[in-house]
Amino acid sequence: MLANHFQNGIETARLVWSRIPNSEESQLLDDAVGILKKNDGGGVESLDYEVIENFAYREEQAQRGKLYVSYLLVVKWFFALLIGICTGLAAVFINIAVENFAGWKFSVTFDIIQKSYIAGFVVYVLINLVLVYSSAYIITQFAPAAAGSGIPEIKGYLNGVDIHGILLFRTLIGKIFGSIGSVGGGLALGKEGPLVHTGACIASLLGQGGSTKYHLNSRWFQVFKSDRDRRDLVTCGCAAGVAAAFRAPVGGVLFALEEVTSWWRSQLMWRVFFTSAVVAVVVRTAMGWCKSGKCGHFGSGGFIIWDISDGQEDYSFAELLPMAIIGVIGGLLGALFNQLTLYMTTWRRNHLHKKGNRVKIIEACLVSILTSAISFGLPLLRKCSPCPDSDSASGIECPRRPGMYGNYVNFFCTKDKEYNDLATIFFNTQDDAIRNLFSAKTINEYSSQSLLTFLVMFYALAVVTFGTAVPAGQFVPGIMIGSTYGRLVGMFVVKYYRKLNIEEGTYALLGAASFLGGSMRMTVSLCVIMVEITNNLKFLPLIMLVLLISKAVGDAFNEGIYEEQAQLKGIPLLESRPKYEMRNMTAKEACGSGRVVSFPRVVKVSDVVSILRSNKHNGFPVIDHTRSGEPLVIGLVLRSHLLVILQSKVDFQHSPLPSDPRGGGRSIRHDSGEFAKPVSSKGISIDDIHLSSDDLEMYIDLAPFLNPSPYIVPEDMSLTKVYNLFRQLGLRHLFVVPRPSRVLGLITRKDLLIEDKENVNTLELQSTSVRIRHQNKRLTTRNIDVERPLLNGLLQNQIPD
Repeated sequence: MLANHFQNGIETARLVWSRIPNSEESQLLDDAVGILKKNDGGGVESLDYEVIENFAYREEQAQRGKLYVSYLLVVKWFFALLIGICTGLAAVFINIAVENFAGWKFSVTFDIIQKSYIAGFVVYVLINLVLVYSSAYIITQFAPAAAGSGIPEIKGYLNGVDIHGILLFRTLIGKIFGSIGSVGGGLALGKEGPLVHTGACIASLLGQGGSTKYHLNSRWFQVFKSDRDRRDLVTCGCAAGVAAAFRAPVGGVLFALEEVTSWWRSQLMWRVFFTSAVVAVVVRTAMGWCKSGKCGHFGSGGFIIWDISDGQEDYSFAELLPMAIIGVIGGLLGALFNQLTLYMTTWRRNHLHKKGNRVKIIEACLVSILTSAISFGLPLLRKCSPCPDSDSASGIECPRRPGMYGNYVNFFCTKDKEYNDLATIFFNTQDDAIRNLFSAKTINEYSSQSLLTFLVMFYALAVVTFGTAVPAGQFVPGIMIGSTYGRLVGMFVVKYYRKLNIEEGTYALLGAASFLGGSMRMTVSLCVIMVEITNNLKFLPLIMLVLLISKAVGDAFNEGIYEEQAQLKGIPLLESRPKYEMRNMTAKEACGSGRVVSFPRVVKVSDVVSILRSNKHNGFPVIDHTRSGEPLVIGLVLRSHLLVILQSKVDFQHSPLPSDPRGGGRSIRHDSGEFAKPVSSKGISIDDIHLSSDDLEMYIDLAPFLNPSPYIVPEDMSLTKVYNLFRQLGLRHLFVVPRPSRVLGLITRKDLLIEDKENVNTLELQSTSVRIRHQNKRLTTRNIDVERPLLNGLLQNQIPD
């Protein structure tokens, strides 16, 4: 019978192995996990945050009144509510699943090790291996874009770069279930970064009405089709993810403002704040419901909030020196962590992940086995310590079972009243381990040898785990590492300062803040998050001190971890400040010497197809001629618009002469929504369009579809000013022209202060609507020809006699 079971086990293993994808089957997915395609532009594309004020857009906006403006405003707030509710529920589901898997794992393992530690070790390793394998399989087979934290990709999206696949429905599903497997499997990573990506996916899917591919869409939600409006929704989703991960709504707002967004305004601030508040209510309601015991192993240790309000009451001036040293250590270790993870990710890309998805799954499984062996084996080598004298007022129980909420874990101890200090932080969930490190009134719970051992081993595991094909966040591992060396410094301070009011947990908190500041280089948002998750406002000045020091030290060596990873993945981020070398460069020098590809106003279909096939440009100047024959740039037409026109064929004409859509003989056959590309998808390709020989001989008048007022800079403008203009306005294209010969007029501040009695709420929709023409005649220019809209004047003046 034993031989039959063994044979069945072998056959099962062979079946599982055969279903793991090999390198040949996954060749098309190799670059999707962590590495973006840069050679052909197929993986990265810029977003159109600029409003294309073409004729179709103007006609559409002219038909909308104040009622529609109010409707859009209400819908935006309704979407903010939905994003908060959905993200909060997703976070609750992930936390309940992770806590139940972890609680069940530790409970089963502890019951088995009462009889045999070897059997307990095997079961512990197998449970972790199954969870990690499921996570890696989901990522490699179903949602490659869900690997990693997702924050660099979302930061790139909000910076104006669309990476294919990062906001799809399958990415959302892969992020949720992949996080459950990787975090529940005990890897040295967290679920907080993936929750930010999860919130962004939820916001994007709601904004586009769901997923068309999986038939989970509704036309009632398909209201916002421009990249600008979707950007606002994704910003709300990012803030909601942080608020759900840390139960820190204010920290979520500041995280979105400081770390991920490149464009901000007051109206967006209110909606982001509202979304984070909704998340806080949803999470708190779920926590109250779970306290009744309806959520299995999920209990008070489920969501991250490490209350240390009963900790150290005050601090002395003499303690500022060791606290500053903690900041320096955090900056050094954080910068080293960024550099080591960069080397590891580069090595994986060049040598390991090229071999296919099977190797990625094997790598994740090997890391799982290594992590399980270290977390289970090292505490076995540590001698147990006697429990401290019980104090009913402190509420501390000693000993406790592994995986249970609290300190003083009994693991491989021969006596009942003993605990294993290394198992208290190693053989435990990361949330509970951090809570134990932060705990007050637990002086001398940990030995310096145990803390140093854990610091070295967990630091190495975090470096090795980062970059595997599973969803991975770095917040919680960073807090684990920082709180460990912070507690070590706290032990030194307690020993040599000999003051009764000093708590080691206080220094663990400062160490956690210092490492996150040294690695992620966040200050304001991270400071508020640390205050919110610890529920102690007294340490705010100290957290600010260590964050400033650690960030300054880390900046001396390299960039933050998200910037490093974005650069490695080929995401062309535009940082807040231009490079110093740009001061000595001009716009003309940045353009290079390449020939500008342009279209005439009326162009032959075959010429459009030929140009689109021969280059990858996404914007083309449109050239017309005046009556005297001089060339005149009349606007910019986008590649995506041309593809829509070619696919529909309704705008083809037989005549090579311009048409006049205002004359009544021709109506606009497109609305602005038809030109919107689905989020994180490749959209229409020129290869997807089939045209007959008769179609190729026809013509297209581009005037109704071009942007007649693109942003223009003179050729001798410094590249620094060009950079600031481009980034702050969220542009995709910027015309560089020779120095103009004459000035039509000057606009000053008073010219922009238009007295208007319209509802103030219409200001909310300036990004998506054109204001009704004002009856106030104060806005006049020095040239009467400019009073007419540019496009209407173009269509009127350029029609041949």
